[in-house]
Amino acid sequence: MCLLNVKPYKLWQPPKHCQNTYHTMRSLQTIQPAKSEIAHGQLYDICDNKLGRKVAGACLSRYLHFHTEISYCFLLSPLPSPFSSVSPPLPTSRGLVASLSAFILLGVTVTPDGPFKRPHPAIWRLTFIISIVYELGLIFLLYQSASGARQLLKFIDPKLGEPLEEKDYGGNCLLYDPEHPDDPYHNIKDKLDLFVPLHFFGWWLKTLLLRDWWLCWVISVMFEILEYTLEHQLPNFSECWWDHWIMDALLCNGLGIYCGLQSLKYFSIKTYHWRGLWNIPTYRGKLRRIIAQFGPYVWVDFDWKPLSSLGRWFSMLGIIAVFLLAELNTFYLKFVLWVEPSHWVNLVRLLFILPWGAVALREVFQFLDDPDVLKFGRQSWLFLAIVCTELLICIKFGWETVTIPFPSHVVTLWIAIFVMLILWTVWNFFIDPHTFKVDSKDIERRREHWSQVRAIETKLSPSETRFIPQFFLDKLTQMRTKED
Repeated sequence: MCLLNVKPYKLWQPPKHCQNTYHTMRSLQTIQPAKSEIAHGQLYDICDNKLGRKVAGACLSRYLHFHTEISYCFLLSPLPSPFSSVSPPLPTSRGLVASLSAFILLGVTVTPDGPFKRPHPAIWRLTFIISIVYELGLIFLLYQSASGARQLLKFIDPKLGEPLEEKDYGGNCLLYDPEHPDDPYHNIKDKLDLFVPLHFFGWWLKTLLLRDWWLCWVISVMFEILEYTLEHQLPNFSECWWDHWIMDALLCNGLGIYCGLQSLKYFSIKTYHWRGLWNIPTYRGKLRRIIAQFGPYVWVDFDWKPLSSLGRWFSMLGIIAVFLLAELNTFYLKFVLWVEPSHWVNLVRLLFILPWGAVALREVFQFLDDPDVLKFGRQSWLFLAIVCTELLICIKFGWETVTIPFPSHVVTLWIAIFVMLILWTVWNFFIDPHTFKVDSKDIERRREHWSQVRAIETKLSPSETRFIPQFFLDKLTQMRTKED
């Protein structure tokens, strides 16, 4: 069951100094708000209490256009001048940067908003457009040769494209090495590298994305099994047993999941009641409001209910598979493209994968849980395309690596896993079903829940989530009549 913790919203009442404006809105057809403005919650910002404006749609329209002009100037200002005289190949690189910047700018200004609003919808539109650019870059890279792709990376950093010396973590696995009396715990210290904090903070953020403890633990344990499976291909996966299960799974991943669950609990019990910055009297309150701008606008807990139906069960298996595949692509891409693990390119990719995955998981969960949503969101499809394109690059450029035969014990292990998974699925859904009953009441409860979510996200009351301009004007007229 999805939980939503927000204070109930009351129907907005226009201030007294705006009554004349709303009384004449029916006759002023030119200032009626557009449907897109209503859908994105602009309707309740029609009257500015700070400045005392009495113009409704016209002021809002100029305000939005003003921000568009500022965004154009801000993003175009750092671009190089096309009239400057430079020697090749600088004109090519400058033209490419200018073209990508113009495409990103256009996308940020015209792309519809996504499911998240904080810190600003434009931030999430920007990440979506960057995901498109990243996917286009991956497709271009896919049609290059391995050496050509590595040389292309030199345009990002001349240090890239050089052969790597992979680190093997599975050498001496003694916790206490008596042969080194000066430093007997050197094996443990050697394992404490950049990936330790990345594991911890990574799983903290992944827990905020998945919002389910069992799903986090399943993915964490399955990835350790995948490292055992693929250590004959990537030396980086060759680790000691205590490195796999104590340092990685239990300490780094476990602590990250625990901190993530505590964060989920905080966001779940918090009451979200937003006030305008100028309506807060104290400076301390204003500062807290500014900090809260970087938190969620409204929080929705994810109850994936994998056993509610066979379709939901297969959907959860697909989510786990895509998640694990995205994790594996991180290691295989840096291996086949010769990118150092500590290079900033890897960190930038991971920083963008997080918001893409967050939006994609929210869209997938809403598709599975909301009866009124009948298709995946655009970020979900794009994220799936990115993962598949990265996989194709890893297979093409690392064909000699990925075609190394699996050891017999690895094949036996995965055959046993798939057989047990199939037998359990048949038993649980066909022979002795333990699925939850999904009746019409449950569907109506979920429909009402998501109706409230959409209402709060658009700043409307739950019964008025499907506003149209004419209906809104009728409501204002009725309110005016009652006051008279």
